[in-house]
Amino acid sequence: MTLSGAYLAAMQADFRDDYSVAAEYYIQALLLDPENAALMQNAVVMETAQGDAAAAGALAEKLIKVTPDNQLAALVLLADALAAEDFVGAQVILQTHAAQINPLLGGLVSAWVAVGLQDFAAAQKRFDAMGGNEALAAYGQYHKALALAFAGDFVSAEAILAGGDQGPLHLDRNALIAHAQILAQIGREAEAIDILDEVLSSGFPDAAISQLRDRLAAGEEVAFTQVRSARDGAAEAFLTLADALDSGDSERLSLLHARLAAHVSPGLVEANLLSAELLESEGQYKLAEAALDTVPDTSPWYVTAGIRRAAVVGASGDEAGGIEILMTLSESRADDIEVWSALGDALRGAERYQEAAEAYSRAIELVPDPQPPHWVLFYSRGIAYERAGEWSKSELDFREALALEPDQPLVLNYLGYSMVEKGEDLDAALAMIEKAVDGRPDDGYITDSLGWVLYRLGRYQEAVPHMLRAVELTPDDPVINDHLGDVLWSVGRKREAEFQWRRALSFGPGEDLDMDRVRRKLDVGLDRVLAEPDEKTDG
Repeated sequence: MTLSGAYLAAMQADFRDDYSVAAEYYIQALLLDPENAALMQNAVVMETAQGDAAAAGALAEKLIKVTPDNQLAALVLLADALAAEDFVGAQVILQTHAAQINPLLGGLVSAWVAVGLQDFAAAQKRFDAMGGNEALAAYGQYHKALALAFAGDFVSAEAILAGGDQGPLHLDRNALIAHAQILAQIGREAEAIDILDEVLSSGFPDAAISQLRDRLAAGEEVAFTQVRSARDGAAEAFLTLADALDSGDSERLSLLHARLAAHVSPGLVEANLLSAELLESEGQYKLAEAALDTVPDTSPWYVTAGIRRAAVVGASGDEAGGIEILMTLSESRADDIEVWSALGDALRGAERYQEAAEAYSRAIELVPDPQPPHWVLFYSRGIAYERAGEWSKSELDFREALALEPDQPLVLNYLGYSMVEKGEDLDAALAMIEKAVDGRPDDGYITDSLGWVLYRLGRYQEAVPHMLRAVELTPDDPVINDHLGDVLWSVGRKREAEFQWRRALSFGPGEDLDMDRVRRKLDVGLDRVLAEPDEKTDG
């Protein structure tokens, strides 16, 4: 293959986020142009993103010689040094490339390097020196608490996490677990249980937190395991930045930092979970599965990883395979609400509505005293029943969901819209949907419901602005465009109505769009269609 051919093939794969194929072609291009820094950098990105730390490290060593101030090469080599617990080498990289490394990451890793060199005084000074903004200072203190706990000074560590007048320094769920583990080391297990109970009071279990809480309540000895080495602490620093970058245009950077976190500390399950989430969003399903397969069945994250793996397999096009994973998981984890809820979601997505309702019922049976957060279980089962044609059961579930979470927009909308479709108590349905719109004014589907119920009530002019707004919010939904066509026709704007029906056909087929009926409206007009026998009055 020619240099230009390899480069173009690599760029195409890179554009598709197909990291494995892109890495292969960039390497081929480098064989033909071995000193090309741009090719090297792209290859480092691809190898890191696909989780091949060895290949990324070898390339980074070459890249840093060609471009000594290369940020990515410095980052990869820093991770390599930390993974090998070469803290002297890591310190040299930090000092040499200080300008190229993110201040949050550099500050935290520099302190953990000092811990690795057993210079705890220097480490504390570096953690304390992190400032410039509130976030940097907070993470500096959180990691300082982890370092103190690692060194065995649990009293000082707990004082930092307690937070004083400003409240606990619970930056994320890992901080909660660390705080509980630290309290257990100083004989304050009851306080640790209280912290965890507050988290679990939401009603939905968190596997790691639930497991820790049960062990504390049973009087078992609980060790401090959040950070077992300076290397672990440095990996947490990489993960901290990966989490911070997980949004918008920074997702690839987030993936690179998550991959490097897992390279520094392979046991950091959260890094692999984040990598899998990012890879799935990019359509890289095999790489996402591989990341999830690293989670051992002894990990508190095993169920979470299994549910995520099922979603990845389903998203890849193997819907039956994803459901099979969840069914197998439900056999070994029959008392796990999350598993049954996820199985219900997967079955509902496959239009196996009766089976989905049964799975949601299993989840609900595990909740003897439903709390407000459990509204979603009843809401989900209500949808499954409605789709299965069991409206009486569906309505009961929607009303139970509202009893748990009054004014919940999604429930109000679905219940109100269903009542409109069935011609039941349209005034009450209108009131529900108006309240739903108040709760979520930027939701195109809920705004569509409001316009549609006004149309069904014969209030066509009032319906127009809401339907226009719905299409503005969700422009490519076929049903919403079809609805707007009906409303426009009803106020005499027939040419515009025909335009919207054609748009609906261009976006269809949709789950709830009757394509033949839309074509019929284009042929003879809405009035004729409504007058024809056995026709519904909906769109």
